[in-house]
Amino acid sequence: MNGKNVLGMIFANIHEETLESLTELRTMGSVPFCARYRLIDFPLSNMVESSITNVGVVTNANFNSLMDHVGTGKPWDLSRKTNGLHILPPYSRNSVTMWGNRIDAIYGNMGFLDHSTQEYVLMSDCYNLMNIDLSKVFDAHEKSEADITIVGVKAKKPVSFSNVLVFDKVADDGRILEASIDPDVETAFYSTNVVLIKKYLLEELVTAAHSKNKISFQRNILLESIKSKKVYSYDATDCFVGTIDSVQSYYDVSMSILDRKNKKKLFAKERPIYTKERDDMPTLYGMEADVKNSLVADGCVVKGTVENCILFKGVKIKEGAVVKNSILMQDTVIGENVKINYVIADKDCNIKSDVELSGAANYPVCISKGTKI
Repeated sequence: MNGKNVLGMIFANIHEETLESLTELRTMGSVPFCARYRLIDFPLSNMVESSITNVGVVTNANFNSLMDHVGTGKPWDLSRKTNGLHILPPYSRNSVTMWGNRIDAIYGNMGFLDHSTQEYVLMSDCYNLMNIDLSKVFDAHEKSEADITIVGVKAKKPVSFSNVLVFDKVADDGRILEASIDPDVETAFYSTNVVLIKKYLLEELVTAAHSKNKISFQRNILLESIKSKKVYSYDATDCFVGTIDSVQSYYDVSMSILDRKNKKKLFAKERPIYTKERDDMPTLYGMEADVKNSLVADGCVVKGTVENCILFKGVKIKEGAVVKNSILMQDTVIGENVKINYVIADKDCNIKSDVELSGAANYPVCISKGTKI
């Protein structure tokens, strides 16, 4: 199967409520990650690297930051006359209200589906970080003659979501025989919400579900389809998969990238991750700077101690400051003699001199965008 025959749909707002202050003014897709990226960069890059040339980004609210980041899609080579990148507006068909669920969102964009020339649709969310070769998913779908293929992973089940689809029984060829929604288990083979389906079938299932006022895509479409259609799984456990379902998991997944093995898996050379670039000067290190096991982006000024940290562009660490086990987003300023540990500081935060702020490994402190302390 050629990726050019697949239409991509990325849901930018799904489960954004789980990140609290980090998504107060932005979508899940535009949450900064790993010193220079946004969460939407990963599904978008995966699609582009698999030759998908037509992608719709489904938004709902707080999408100014998202629009500023993706723009016309030029960093992903999606700024083109035919196909390309489309921002899909947050209003349902014949309605002026925001979407309440995924079925609503797809039904509200039936016009986008109708006008596309692709035969298949690949849907993805932004809260699952992965670098996956989607062309292998396409080939597996075609080889099995499946109606629906769902990418899954065998790992600890997310606890903050109430609609996780778990594959309870899977045949040797990957066909899902039994599944359930949010069973009481600690580890499971669960869906990453990357779903490949024929366009006509998606339109048929969503229209039927919407007409009966059904609201759960997992329960009312995917789970019910297992009984009547050929629904297959694709095991992505070998890839790096980080599920972000809380501020704690955002912190844990981010810090896991400091491990070289995880970094190599997520940022595989053969499948690069693209993003909107902000040109900046090289990072400046002062005479007393001491930096260990950290990711430091361009444009930073480091004059203090930094250990086990992720610093985004434009971060300034002044003399005498000690920053450990923390994530500091774009243009945050840490004053002289400040001591912080286990902190997530959103963009443009300013922590003035002689402040001490500490969380814990299992409870990082999260500072909202633009906060001054």
